[in-house]
Formats: sequence, C-alpha cells, structure tokens
Amino acid sequence: MGASATRTRRWSRVEYERLIDKGVFLPGERIELLAGELVVREPQGTPHAMGIGLVEEALRRAFGPGWYVRVHMPVALDDESEPEPDVVVVPGGPRDYPRAHPSRPVLVVEVAEASLALDRAQKGSLYARAGVGDYWIVNLVENVLEVYREPAASPSAPSGWHYHTVVRLMPTDGVSPLAAPEARVPVADLLP
Repeated sequence: MGASATRTRRWSRVEYERLIDKGVFLPGERIELLAGELVVREPQGTPHAMGIGLVEEALRRAFGPGWYVRVHMPVALDDESEPEPDVVVVPGGPRDYPRAHPSRPVLVVEVAEASLALDRAQKGSLYARAGVGDYWIVNLVENVLEVYREPAASPSAPSGWHYHTVVRLMPTDGVSPLAAPEARVPVADLLP
C-alpha cells in the first residue's frame, strides 16, 4: 500500500469569521488566520506583555487624536488573512469600524521572542502584500527595533512580497512613524 498524502484545507476570512460567530473556538483561544491557515499565536510571557504595553503607550503619544491604536485586535488584510497584530494603528476611532475590522493600517507592530522567524518571514510577507508601508518588529531576542518599509514583489517570499528596506535600530536610536513623521519615538521606550 502506498502512503496517502496529507490533505489540508485553506480557509477564507469570511469562513473564519463564521467559525468565530458560531463559537467554534474557545473564548480567549489564541488563533489567527494567516494566508488561509489557522495559526496558534505565541503565548505572552512577561517581557512580551510588557513590550506590547510599552508600544501601545508610545504610539498613543506619537499619533494623538484622530488615530486608533489597537492591541490584539483583528485586521482584515485580504480574503485569506485576518491576523491579530500585537499593536496596530488605523485612522479614526473605535466607532469608525462598526461593521468590519480595519483593513488599511498605517503601522503594524509585532513584539517578538519565540515568534521572531514567523513575524519576519510569513507575517512580514503578508503585511507587505497588503501594502502596509510601515511594519515594526520589537525584537526581544536581540533587544532592537526592526523597521520594515517599501513593500515590493518578491517571488521567493512566502506570500510573494517582502520589504525592500529593513533597518535595525538600537535602544539609543529614535524612529518616526511614516504616518506621523513629526513624532519621534525613542526605541528605548518600546523595549522592556
């Protein structure tokens, strides 16, 4: 007898949202949809949770009124991806999104420890494909901020896109979000 191939099923964002509405997942279950696959998210240790809080606080100061800083909330990237980034910034406020999750973030931030490879490759490629122009990774492994900009097509990337520009910033550096260029965020304010 020959070995049978493992079959998998890809999910659309609409199907994923139906599963959520029907209560298929347990409350608080850490799952997100990435390129049609259901992926279990990284557990939050103390440095990870602290990093998320620091990023949220710094970005609320940097962006100010007229911007909505969301923590662990879904983003409708495309028909097969609905990630829940650690922190995301979108125009407006909570009442501007009554019927659907935001789909056009101006900044996405992932705080990474165990998920560093996933955040760099798979999630980075998805964010680039969706046209997110400003993607940051708070790299807890090396205590740096990685800033990804200029999405570009790349056949070798997981979702066919990558970021043309990648800059690693040290705790002594500062960074300005593309959507709030007048704001200067000290990298040390983002790191636990």
